[in-house]
Amino acid sequence: MSAELNYDDRHIALLEALWGEGYLSPGGPEEVARVVENAPVAGAHMLDIGSGSGAIAVSLVRDHGAAHVTGIDIEEPVCAAARRRVAQAGLSDRITIRQVTPGPLPFDAASYDVVFSKDSIIHIPDKEALAADAFRVLKPGGWFAASDWLIAHDDAPSAEMAAYIAQEDLDFAMASPARYHRALKQAGFDNITLTNRNAWYTAVAREELARMSGPERPEWEATHGADLIAESIVTWTAMIKVLETGEHCPHHLLAQKPA
Repeated sequence: MSAELNYDDRHIALLEALWGEGYLSPGGPEEVARVVENAPVAGAHMLDIGSGSGAIAVSLVRDHGAAHVTGIDIEEPVCAAARRRVAQAGLSDRITIRQVTPGPLPFDAASYDVVFSKDSIIHIPDKEALAADAFRVLKPGGWFAASDWLIAHDDAPSAEMAAYIAQEDLDFAMASPARYHRALKQAGFDNITLTNRNAWYTAVAREELARMSGPERPEWEATHGADLIAESIVTWTAMIKVLETGEHCPHHLLAQKPA
């Protein structure tokens, strides 16, 4: 993961207003449920890569029955928010939040039943190293279950995609579905499934833009600042262009370490 700070308190507040309290990526608990629906979470010891402000870890324990979740992130503001949320939920004994530095996962081999990530591994450039490290820390028979924002091809981004990535001003390291599949296969995973979520998020992103730019805009500006809302409208407009072409293609990723 990059060490660059991506989410300050203002951006966290805006994203949570769009996506739900504690969520820094779209879809809320319903999308989390879809990511893990084919991974055995109940009773599992889980690693949540890029755990954000904690709502997902709480949901994995409270709604899906995980025995314990270790959430890791590189940014102290979101780790602090996550620890507060976990404490408020009364789940500090079943959820551990750790701030980590970019690089290999700081865990022993065969430590987890499920490695999970929700729209965070876009910040990790080396997908091959990520897949190998996830394989290493999983127990035999364990599952890698994630969602991420992908680019449809391995070529240079189109002008529209490059403009969108520049507008986001985040350390995006998008990879194609083909590259993810190769990386997971080379790491040793079986039962690899990639599910394209482009149509779903294209519709959701249009709704998000309408909320920020429509009749509710003065309220959003009063709460989050006119400058941040104006910037976000430009970003969402650029993003929708590449969602509509299919070049920006969020996916679910599922793979199993052989028993």
